[in-house]
Amino acid sequence: MKFENLEIIEPILKALKKENYTVPTSIQEKAIPLILKRNDVLGSAQTGTGKTAAFAIPILQHLFLDRHQNKNSRKILALVITPTRELAIQIGNSFSTYGKFTGLKNTVVFGGVKQGAQTKALRNGVDILVATPGRLLDLMNQGFINLKDIEYFVLDEADRMLDMGFINDIRKIIAKLPHKRQSLFFSATMPDNIVKLSRKILINPVKIDVSPISSTAETIQQYLYYTNKRDKRDLLIHILQNSKIDQALLFSRTKHGADKIARHLKKFKIKAAAIHGDKAQNNRQKTLAQFKAGELRVLVATDIAARGIDIDKLKYVINFDVPNIAETYVHRIGRSGRAGEEGNAISLCEPEENAYIKDIEKLIKLKIKIVNENPFPQTDKAMTQKEKKEWEKEKQRRKQEFFANRKSKLNRTNLPRYLKKK
Repeated sequence: MKFENLEIIEPILKALKKENYTVPTSIQEKAIPLILKRNDVLGSAQTGTGKTAAFAIPILQHLFLDRHQNKNSRKILALVITPTRELAIQIGNSFSTYGKFTGLKNTVVFGGVKQGAQTKALRNGVDILVATPGRLLDLMNQGFINLKDIEYFVLDEADRMLDMGFINDIRKIIAKLPHKRQSLFFSATMPDNIVKLSRKILINPVKIDVSPISSTAETIQQYLYYTNKRDKRDLLIHILQNSKIDQALLFSRTKHGADKIARHLKKFKIKAAAIHGDKAQNNRQKTLAQFKAGELRVLVATDIAARGIDIDKLKYVINFDVPNIAETYVHRIGRSGRAGEEGNAISLCEPEENAYIKDIEKLIKLKIKIVNENPFPQTDKAMTQKEKKEWEKEKQRRKQEFFANRKSKLNRTNLPRYLKKK
């Protein structure tokens, strides 16, 4: 199957050829014909499966053919909602790439930056709007955006959207959409709350299920260091003494952890910066630009902030925290070794994460190579379920004590340290 077999119009095929797109991915092959036939679609697909092109290409084709017939003044006819700024920017870039020869215009609106440039683009007229929920509602309330003309609606990364607390925003947006429209709904997982939400958005949808990526590229070499929680940062410095690691994308489980790692690396004269949801958008884009330009050696990111980050020829990915979802590991390390390039994935595993490694190896059907030349070997044991429950109770007790003691010199910034085991 090639893109030429999917009844895609010449202006879009020309753009795809320019980008060396020849064979569609599984979700593109399934979704594009259905969307071109104007079906509502309920898609289960992970980031990295090519779903942006799966909905962007047919939407561009619909808009191009509709506009060619009507030639009305430019107004927002297609709306894509996505949870993060990085994903919104990536989707906007995709529409620009695939629609290069269609004459259609798109813009992206998201929070964390001044709205002037975004409102100017809206006043100039756009056909396609890609938005994060908060900024979209803000601009709607100010009168810059009206959704009455929307004909094509996409809710992307729905499960992540709900995890981030956007459910009420999504309901407000849906209430403003015309009843007559084509709707596309994509989510990596389909728990009950996602299914219920999809029923409010879609009409007689066709379901598409693309299995999550379960294999890693053969060009990626995978290494595993078993260590203790307290030794991880020292082990990281030891690993980075290897001058071959010229640049690395490092994953932290939390925003707070990402900041701590970046500060620790700077103490050892390693140029590093953190990127996560609490950083201002202009700061995040500046940091990413610095990393791409080779001005930073280590970019520390959380999984949510890393969505939408695409760095060519990245050779090293480091899991400072092993993810508890095996598919997340596959997505993380897949940011190296792209397009046949060589890649390396290094994971630092503390006792509580040993079980995650077993799940990962089961998914990828491969044993990750253990590095024995390790100055900080794992000596601690993982807690039992009983010990975990007792520790959670103890953390809750300490938290209550922390906030109850108002006369104490402690403050909220000290809370993570206060909750550590004594």
